[in-house]
Amino acid sequence: MENGTEGADGRSKTSRSPRQCKVGRLIEVYDLDGLGEMLEVRWTAAGDDRSSLRELATEFNRRLLESALESAGVSLLDGEVENYYRLLTDDEVTSGTRVQAERTLERHGIDVDAVKTDFVSHQAVHTYLVKYRGVSRDSSTTGNRTEKIDTNIGRLRSRTQTVTANSLESLVSAGELEVGEIDVLVDINVHCDICGETLTVDQLLADGGCGCHRE
Repeated sequence: MENGTEGADGRSKTSRSPRQCKVGRLIEVYDLDGLGEMLEVRWTAAGDDRSSLRELATEFNRRLLESALESAGVSLLDGEVENYYRLLTDDEVTSGTRVQAERTLERHGIDVDAVKTDFVSHQAVHTYLVKYRGVSRDSSTTGNRTEKIDTNIGRLRSRTQTVTANSLESLVSAGELEVGEIDVLVDINVHCDICGETLTVDQLLADGGCGCHRE
């Protein structure tokens, strides 16, 4: 995208190439054509059609895993990709079961460590949409106070991410820091002293509360 151009919808687009961020690079590496547009559409949709960043990250990672399996020539049954992803990422899966799934994938020719490293976080999806696709949620269609607060927190988190990344880059340029290609991830966690549950802000807002409201 060129600086100063507008998209078909009239929105001003960022001059940065999506390939400069993790999500954009992976879309190319795993040949996930159209997935960037899907993320944008679902994040900016109205009402029940709108997906959270966490949901979009999960969908992206599943598509990535599916692409890796198909490239290895693996024939997939319905629901098999979702199950493999759950076995690789769900905290409730036992270590023995996870290792068994990883070995099965390795026998299929999958570099499991590389694929797991390529899985993206919800913050990486947010960076891709906002910083590299120039997307923003229209506050006039947000509809409720919770979503407005979520948007405001997201902006602050994005600002912290940008400042941190720029600061690290300045240290690298000055020769005071040696580091490879990195992504800066910013999460805000909320701990409830009553039920003992710790959630990210995204989880807390999406769930409508902590464990206390489910008891």
